[in-house]
Amino acid sequence: MHLDPLPASARTGDGPMDLNAVRTVSHAVSAAHLFIYLAPETAEQAAELGVTDRGPAYLAFRSAAMGAVPWQVTLAAFYNFSPRAVRAMAGVWDAAPPERWQAARFLAAGRAMRRVGVRLTEDHRAEARSLIDPVVAGADYAGKVLAAANASVGLPPDPLVALWQQITVAREWRGDAHLVVLADNGLGPCDCLVLHTATGPLPTALARSTRQWDDEEWNAATARLVARGWLDSDAVVTDAGRAARERIDVETDEHCAALWAPIGNAGARRFAALIAPITDAFTAAGTFRSVRGRSDPA
Repeated sequence: MHLDPLPASARTGDGPMDLNAVRTVSHAVSAAHLFIYLAPETAEQAAELGVTDRGPAYLAFRSAAMGAVPWQVTLAAFYNFSPRAVRAMAGVWDAAPPERWQAARFLAAGRAMRRVGVRLTEDHRAEARSLIDPVVAGADYAGKVLAAANASVGLPPDPLVALWQQITVAREWRGDAHLVVLADNGLGPCDCLVLHTATGPLPTALARSTRQWDDEEWNAATARLVARGWLDSDAVVTDAGRAARERIDVETDEHCAALWAPIGNAGARRFAALIAPITDAFTAAGTFRSVRGRSDPA
């Protein structure tokens, strides 16, 4: 991939953020972060820590930055998981403390990116850091629990993994902001997942198997969305439901405009282009085949 250098004058704010630029960089960040949940290296590292169940391992890896919090805190931070899904992580801090889970996550990320041959030159990696570092340093973390926790984690010496961790901070910042928007729109944990599966490519079976809402809970959430006119009687999304989903995404973009303001529209788009080789490499390796087009609701 050939990328012309971004002029130094474009590395700072260049006026009001364009929400298209915000969404472009947000999608790029989410895609570049996603492989950690699917790569075999992650499961291998969890097994070395004594946890072979994918659910508790996922919860431990993602919440490790918060420290040895009770599962109820992880439930609150993750939002769209059922209590029964998150309760299963009880005991993961006995298997290994959060610091070891975090170190194992970094090791898995580095191993996976090198296995698939991420093509990111030293110059491009340095430029990407010159853009994301001021974003992370200048972010307002009030109410951004997972983002703040990840921002507090010391960066590893591996420069590629350090870049990935900064990407993770930005990904979790948007996720934290999205939860505020969901709550403002009266969408509870199960309701938002039902709407997400009805309006996007995330398969219902995958959402339900990972978040573990039972039939009664899923049906009740569906009924609430039908009552709002967002789903029809067959649980198919309506025009009003699609409009509501788009409004929620736009409101999330509006929250995230402040995050990317330090580097402006040009910087945000440039950063998206610079980190694209991470997603490209894992796509070519078939890592995303089972969840093609997936975009997490939070």
